[in-house]
Amino acid sequence: MGGGEGAADGGEGAGVKGESAVNGSASVGAPNRLRFGYGTNGLTDLRLDDALGLLADLGYSGVGLTLDHMHLDPLAPDLAARTRRVARRLDRLGLTAAVETGARYVLDPRHKHGPSLLDPDPQRRADRVRLLIRAVQVAADLGAHAVHCFSGITPDGTSEATAWQRLADALTPVLDAATGAGVPLAIEPEPGHLLGTLADFHHLRLLLDDPEPLGLTLDIGHCQCLEPQSPADCVRAAAPWLRHVQIEDMRRGVHEHLPFGDGEIDFPPVLRALAATGYQGLTVVELPRHSHAGPQLASQSLEFLRRADRLAATPPTTHGVSAQGGTS
Repeated sequence: MGGGEGAADGGEGAGVKGESAVNGSASVGAPNRLRFGYGTNGLTDLRLDDALGLLADLGYSGVGLTLDHMHLDPLAPDLAARTRRVARRLDRLGLTAAVETGARYVLDPRHKHGPSLLDPDPQRRADRVRLLIRAVQVAADLGAHAVHCFSGITPDGTSEATAWQRLADALTPVLDAATGAGVPLAIEPEPGHLLGTLADFHHLRLLLDDPEPLGLTLDIGHCQCLEPQSPADCVRAAAPWLRHVQIEDMRRGVHEHLPFGDGEIDFPPVLRALAATGYQGLTVVELPRHSHAGPQLASQSLEFLRRADRLAATPPTTHGVSAQGGTS
């Protein structure tokens, strides 16, 4: 989902931290083990056809498609027909998709991410539920590997117990739709939300009696921001429930989505851990505040991730270069 403002560039000057400094440790032609995508919420200045063409030309495997007014509007007429056209375009380009539902104002033009699944008004909660059920159908029609969602912020005056019950009740029909469509629903722990951590995901999972279609969207930057474990350890801990992955750089304690190299994350261990889980979905770059530089950052991000993935494919060195650039 959306982060704070960050630097607009993340180019070749920002190298991969840690093992990336060992320049001879991976061959340039080594195959990628992970499938990288880029989120359309970071390409909102481009038409969807142009964004998809750009990602295919750059060499991405897929796209994190945020349903929004500029990109496959979920509320406009003829959604099924428009979805079929997008499906054909993805097929021609050789791209796969995950469907994301973090559009800021698609339901409410005055309140960011409103209404949420926790809204005090049951009719407004129902609006979000209908959007998610629609997203599940779009995902099924696109052959997407998951539908992403989030809980929302607990409204003022709402007890924690009430908020959790609202979330469980609201998600039940969405999970039913996901079961029928054969598409996992992957909820994202989002800083500041009711469901903000991996521990909160497990609380929801047990509250709902561990439904099969409920999975996890793991945002690597969020792990750096607030989880007690390292991002690589978060990946390992989340592995059984992992259905979608978002990735960007971030700093500890600051929820600000940053281009790669502008934050603190050491990426080769993260990608090594992710590959070891056997995760088959997309790992989607999440830079929603950087659309003004979207084409350039899409190119630079894939170059960075490919370098990090090649380094991740080699055994970690015992005596080499530390994440801070000094010798260990």
